[in-house]
Amino acid sequence: MLCGIDEAGRGPLAGPVCAAAVVLPADFPVKLLNDSKKLKPKQREEVRGVIIEKAIAWGVGWATHIEIDSINILQASLLAMRRAFEYLLTPKGEARQWPARLEKEIAFGLPFYQSGIPAGLEAVVDGIHAPELPIPCRTLVKADATVHEVMAASILAKTARDQIMVYYNKLYPQYGYEGHKGYPTAKHRKLVLEFGPSPIQRKSFRVRL
Repeated sequence: MLCGIDEAGRGPLAGPVCAAAVVLPADFPVKLLNDSKKLKPKQREEVRGVIIEKAIAWGVGWATHIEIDSINILQASLLAMRRAFEYLLTPKGEARQWPARLEKEIAFGLPFYQSGIPAGLEAVVDGIHAPELPIPCRTLVKADATVHEVMAASILAKTARDQIMVYYNKLYPQYGYEGHKGYPTAKHRKLVLEFGPSPIQRKSFRVRL
């Protein structure tokens, strides 16, 4: 049994970093999957629905902009990954399906129905850095384009983060988060320099035109 883990949001100037952990069944329709960056937003949302319906277990975890500034983006990304995986071990009664609206950076998902860690469970993480987990965990560059479970995790992480940045756009519309999702586009950098740091700004990230 394989658990795929990936994150979204390492590069933005604002907002949290999000990670997801996914375990798929053998009969999952893998032809739907791809690297989340290669799917259009509507496609990602459609595939997300299939993943959360058919996955054996899945979890979404976060690290806030405050944590990113405190421990750096790499450590915050690994923290979000650990939180996503830890949700897979949450007791069944505490399961939280995908929220109707993402307004808080709290873990949610569908944990394993059994108690404890399933025998033989291993993890694959996209990239070169792995979080500390209670199971064997290996890294693989470009896993989000080659390992189905990691593809699924990348889609959950990306869609969750996009949704919460749309929510933040309603709170701080002058920064245009709905469009660029916090990434350092020319427009975003210009708005930060014009209005100053937003309440969800990563202050450890330098902003230049």
